[in-house]
Amino acid sequence: MTTRAKRTAKSCRIETLIGDDRAFLKELMKESLQEVLEAEMTEAVGAGPGERTGDRVGYRSGYDSRGVVTRIGKLELRVPRDREGRFSTELFDRYQRSEKALVSALAEMYVQGVSTRKVKAITEELCGHTCSASTVSRINKGLDALLRRFVQRRLEKAYPYVILDARYEKVRLDGVIQAQAVFIALGINAEGRRQVLGVELSNRESQSSWTTFVKGLKTRGLQGVEFVVSDDHAGIKRAVRELLPEAVWQRCYVHFLRNALDYLPRKADDDCRQELRWLYDRRSLKEAQQDLQAWLTRWAQRYPKLTDWVEAHIGETLNFYSLPRQHHKHLKRTNMLERLNEEIKRRTRVVRIVPNAASCLRLVRALCAETHEGWLEDHRYLNMDYWKEQKKDLVQVAA
Repeated sequence: MTTRAKRTAKSCRIETLIGDDRAFLKELMKESLQEVLEAEMTEAVGAGPGERTGDRVGYRSGYDSRGVVTRIGKLELRVPRDREGRFSTELFDRYQRSEKALVSALAEMYVQGVSTRKVKAITEELCGHTCSASTVSRINKGLDALLRRFVQRRLEKAYPYVILDARYEKVRLDGVIQAQAVFIALGINAEGRRQVLGVELSNRESQSSWTTFVKGLKTRGLQGVEFVVSDDHAGIKRAVRELLPEAVWQRCYVHFLRNALDYLPRKADDDCRQELRWLYDRRSLKEAQQDLQAWLTRWAQRYPKLTDWVEAHIGETLNFYSLPRQHHKHLKRTNMLERLNEEIKRRTRVVRIVPNAASCLRLVRALCAETHEGWLEDHRYLNMDYWKEQKKDLVQVAA
């Protein structure tokens, strides 16, 4: 038998022994801890129960019940009290830390996408006592204040680049399952670091809801926005036009190519879309426009609806050519935010149907806050020296 096999067999025997004598071990530990509490009280008041002594400095006054979670289950102890209420035991200090760690673990498990029922089963296995789904939900509501501070913080620095998008989550509202829009805004500051700027919930994506969302960002201090990337949603376009008039709007080219499918037959030539896709890899706007004219000439007769639509709308997707070439890859599409959405989807999929709007917002905000903190620890996402040099050149030309 190998050493590893011996260890495994030994562990199994120990687990079996503990399992058989679990009640005995719990009772033994309970008595031991109770004796510790009684000894601490004796020391605190200067006398044992019923003892007469001149060193007495206080009197006992009954007991309080206190539950302690241990590795072999939950123990119910009788904690002595004194008349003046000065007695305080240090016995529970490490268990208090364990309880805080448990609360933190439950919150982290929820953020990681573990449903409340699964958390209940796991905590019962680990702690030896039942932790109901409602208890887990109540514990996680403690995250609300922290997350509210995160999404309401002042935006002190300038954010030249902003990416906007929304995703939908299934939420139970008044007993009916409805899709709720989750608005998310990401920003890249003048140092080239990514940050989550805002996360809010709305019944749907409308012009008024997007305006309210962007207005909230402005109220918190959003400034210096020069370039906004999003899909082709009328609400976003209107909000950017009204509230960020100095910014250039870039339509995500990936969404644009998906929309192009609406103007193609099902068995269309794959070369048509592929050649259209290649336009976004050109080094300059001039090159892209030259290739666009060649593409229109080649495919106009075969797919006239597509070429007419592309010619009318493709300009909205080519605005990224006004940026430094080193930034094209990251800002011609909403890919950065799409990756965050995929991570949110991966975790909310475990929950499936979020029980209410507050719970949905709590979970998404927690995931975004976690991502935000990770980005702060990462290296710069973009080298903004290119952007600063370009701005300097434009100022010189204007002068």
